[in-house]
Amino acid sequence: MTDTLSPAQTPTQTPTGRVRSVPKLVFTDAEAGALEFPSSNSRSFNYFTPQRLKATMYEDVTVDVQPDPERYLTQHWVYGFAEGPGGYPKEWTAAKSSDWHWFRDPNQEWEQTIYKNNARSVRQVEQNITNARNEGGFERWSESWSRVVERHVGAWMHPEHGLGMHVFLPAQRAAPTNMINNAVSVNSMHKLRIAQDLALFNLEASEARPGFNGQAHLEAWNDDPMWQPVRENVERLTAIRDWLEAVLGANLAFEPLVGEVFRAGFVMNNAAANGDFVTPGIMGVAESDFDRDLAYTKELVTGLTHDEQHGEENRELFSRWLSEPIAMSLRAARSLGAIWSEAEHAPVSFEETLTRARKRVHEILREFDIPTPKELDQ
Repeated sequence: MTDTLSPAQTPTQTPTGRVRSVPKLVFTDAEAGALEFPSSNSRSFNYFTPQRLKATMYEDVTVDVQPDPERYLTQHWVYGFAEGPGGYPKEWTAAKSSDWHWFRDPNQEWEQTIYKNNARSVRQVEQNITNARNEGGFERWSESWSRVVERHVGAWMHPEHGLGMHVFLPAQRAAPTNMINNAVSVNSMHKLRIAQDLALFNLEASEARPGFNGQAHLEAWNDDPMWQPVRENVERLTAIRDWLEAVLGANLAFEPLVGEVFRAGFVMNNAAANGDFVTPGIMGVAESDFDRDLAYTKELVTGLTHDEQHGEENRELFSRWLSEPIAMSLRAARSLGAIWSEAEHAPVSFEETLTRARKRVHEILREFDIPTPKELDQ
């Protein structure tokens, strides 16, 4: 019987009469395929260590979706920028971590939950507005409260949009891991959705209330003296290039000292006394969003301030970072204090509201072991 030769062993004749052979194929292990991972011998195929005994769906679809040279990429980043470093450099923040990949979002946000949670919030706002329209809720507002809504509640869409588009959106791109990216990205979506909710609410009120000036919020945001410190505060936050510094300035200074003071302290506490039950519902959804955003911020900051190698350095850094945003936020909050006098009925005073907000920031910083900036007590 004639032996069968492989293609590599079989000479072939070209049209010119020359004889050539096909190069022999050599099979080698690819470096990545040959590496040993934590779950290399597991039938679950996890290549990371889950927080608990079994990985959650959130971890399965989020952890290490974007690998880096410290985890699995042996050839360095596979892409880069024309005039900058490749991938997600850790140097884009002055904060340091022994391992950025430890972070897990306590809200466990991933693609499915993002759509479900935001759809639920949108339905809640829409149902609230529909009920108010059907029951004549807009007509029950006092004239003074109607002016408050058209100017000041309407103006609040601008800081929400500014933070969402120019603070959290850039921060989610610059953060070093996909887990952090996801959490900050959801924060951005919350802010942009709230701004949209308020814009649509403004249109509804314009149609439902004769004489309601749906353009008054523009004049208030652009020119009203009481809103200019708020506007300056937001614009300064958008100018911060360090992604983590911007997130901390927004979520640990501006939001508790300005955002909650206005949304909960003013609108939610005073609206019902002035015949308005629809606006507190919208602000309540925004407050619920902030609770979730504050939860991931706490998880992130706690891990960094208690990092065995860099914790002390991070605590001092964060205290310095927060000094100016806290001072600006207190100045902005005090400027908004004049709004309390424009409501016909104000059951809760501005000073009481601000005192409660400052106390909350004290408690948050104490939880992180961050030295309290002196500006918080001034």
